[in-house]
Amino acid sequence: MKRTVRIVVLLAAVALVAAACSSSGSDLEGRKVSVAVENLYPPFNFIDETTNAGAGFDYDIWNEICSRISCEATFVEATWPDVIVETGQGVYDTAADGISITEERKEVVAFSDSYMSTIQKIMVRSDETRYADADAFFASGAKLGTQVGTTNYELATTLTTESNIDAYDSFPTAVLALLSGDVDGVIIDDVAGQGYQGEGSEGVKMLDGDLQSDPLGFIYPIGSDLIDPVNEAISDMKEDGTLDRLITKWFVDFTP
Repeated sequence: MKRTVRIVVLLAAVALVAAACSSSGSDLEGRKVSVAVENLYPPFNFIDETTNAGAGFDYDIWNEICSRISCEATFVEATWPDVIVETGQGVYDTAADGISITEERKEVVAFSDSYMSTIQKIMVRSDETRYADADAFFASGAKLGTQVGTTNYELATTLTTESNIDAYDSFPTAVLALLSGDVDGVIIDDVAGQGYQGEGSEGVKMLDGDLQSDPLGFIYPIGSDLIDPVNEAISDMKEDGTLDRLITKWFVDFTP
């Protein structure tokens, strides 16, 4: 009788392990998946100064995805915006960098289902008093900073003249330009902006006024066999609350 009980317990344990390893129903059998990140876009991805290791929402969500579909995420530092074309060419299996889903980009890469949406806003210095809101900022003809190759830059060109825009290779550089007074504001996704608040002795704040909402997704080479299993994992994470917990951790509770 004891032996029968042991067998039943053992089989139950195996079933639980299998379910934990592949809760979405997909199994990549331990396959390594290269995930490109910029490491310059907190709280999505950055280098933790304490551990000197990569950290952020992208790291956590991809480790969680792989725990559900039996893969191993290997994070590779890449350059924006080259990472989009490089992923489309198969240099990386996927890229995670708070990438907005656009029709133009779909000509180069495939997208996952959206895992969250962001709102583009204007970031200014914390002592800024000239602009009551985003409308006042643009009406004044203020100098605007942003990052090249982003939907933020594309939106900026519709809101002000090219002569009023300074484009930088990375958001940290744009934020430094803001803090030094080279530009009057930076157009940035709200959740990424929260990642910079606290930088420079809490030197920045967001103006009232939403500019545009963008759905975000992971990108892959067109036709990638990762798309369906990752979408399934994202769906499961939405249903069981894991995605909400990660969003709260990095975009609500996170302090730079």
